[in-house]
Amino acid sequence: MFVKTFGSTVYGVEAMTITVEVNWDAKGKEYFIVGLPDSAVKESMHRIESAIKSNDFEMPRTKIVVNLAPADVRKSGTAFDLPIAMGVLGASEQMRNWERLQDYLLMGELSLEGEVRPIKGALPIAIQARRDKFRGLIVPVMNAKEAGMVSNLNVYGVSHIREVIDFFEGGERSLHPVTVDIREEFQDAQNSFDTDFSEVKGQEHIKRALEIAAAGGHNVILIGPPGAGKTMLAKRLPTILPPLTLQEALETTKIHSVAGKMADHATIISRRPFRSPHHTISDVALVGGGGIPQPGEISLSHNGVLFLDELPEFKRSVLEVMRQPMEERKVTISRAKVAVDFPASFMLVASMNPCPCGYYNHPERECTCPAGAVQKYLNKVSGPLLDRIDLHVEVTPVAFSELSGNYGGESSSVIRDRVIGARTLQASRFSEEGGLYANAQMGSRLLQQVCRLDPVCRNLLKVAMERLNLSARAYDRILKVGRTIADLSGADDISPEHIAEAIQYRSLDREGWGA
Repeated sequence: MFVKTFGSTVYGVEAMTITVEVNWDAKGKEYFIVGLPDSAVKESMHRIESAIKSNDFEMPRTKIVVNLAPADVRKSGTAFDLPIAMGVLGASEQMRNWERLQDYLLMGELSLEGEVRPIKGALPIAIQARRDKFRGLIVPVMNAKEAGMVSNLNVYGVSHIREVIDFFEGGERSLHPVTVDIREEFQDAQNSFDTDFSEVKGQEHIKRALEIAAAGGHNVILIGPPGAGKTMLAKRLPTILPPLTLQEALETTKIHSVAGKMADHATIISRRPFRSPHHTISDVALVGGGGIPQPGEISLSHNGVLFLDELPEFKRSVLEVMRQPMEERKVTISRAKVAVDFPASFMLVASMNPCPCGYYNHPERECTCPAGAVQKYLNKVSGPLLDRIDLHVEVTPVAFSELSGNYGGESSSVIRDRVIGARTLQASRFSEEGGLYANAQMGSRLLQQVCRLDPVCRNLLKVAMERLNLSARAYDRILKVGRTIADLSGADDISPEHIAEAIQYRSLDREGWGA
């Protein structure tokens, strides 16, 4: 007997419906799975056999052929266990109403006792199920709320294969569609943070730099001695970034769902991601890849922050793979039979010591590095990568008087309000430019239109570049940062004080820095 069920596979951040064809033949004794399955899919027959027997059904001792169509697309993972098992029960006529299997899309890994375990990519699978007009989607109960965010689709969460069998045997009332109020859950978590800028004592100029970075979407690098507060400040940056829009939240959730990074019973990612990979990370883990491409850390940071602590300790090859994604805000992973695009629109925040010992330019401690070591240490980070970082900020140690004081400074919510105001101005400015939302994304054409300078500003910038020996690449970055500073103050035009403040954020462009 021939039976069809339906599953799904994920490529990039999109899903594709897979037809699971099960044919039972009395002549023969072997099981076959065809259609480019990987090892995890091939091993599913052992799990399925045990699950079926554990629930008082019989595994046919005849020839069973399972075809995963389209047969020229690679299938991977364990999530095909459930549709194959239901197809086997239907083809061997151990289940009534097997015709109803074609109205539903099923996904789930089976344990040897028949428990249904979580899968990856539940959200894109649910979106594709609605697109293909399935009557409903059956997924593990751990993934039900995530998939339930998709409207106009009945999503059922199950914890055991017996629940699925009873559902198709006529007990539809045994399962109820999951209901998720996505907007309420989204709004509730928007302003919930464990950290706050009011906890930081001193470092007012660093807070100001991070406020500018958040307002304009600028990349930033913090340079300073150990214990100066670089990591602590960077971890508080998401608290002053504008809240995610619902569309941004869905994009981010899809990426984390595909990567299997969603928590159990999670629905939607409501806060901007903050990813901080260790410096031993490989280039594939950072940018994404693998036999079946998976998103890397830069894609998991989409719409959020990628924090690289101790930047020179990362392998040079790892850092260089970020250059193109930082410009294009996406990464393309190409393989022989497939090319996958992952979104990668993130803010890069990096930190580093000024030298191997960490105390170059320290106000109290002496640097013990030999001659030339400072410049050699800095050269571990390539010029083209530094060229893509708008703000270079020197972090100095906090004085005892500031540490022991009771004043902690402004709260994150106050700073965030100013950042949102600046982003609102930029959204209006770039409303006719598709995909552009912040000053940091401006190209040469827009830069000339938006960042016009009066003679005083032009002369100030000229003098600064000559006297401070700033490099030519600093010119555009200063203009972009100056425009953001003007937006924060609500000014229509860039004034000399805006340019002057922007100039001080180009420490590493000064000729002779670290010599």
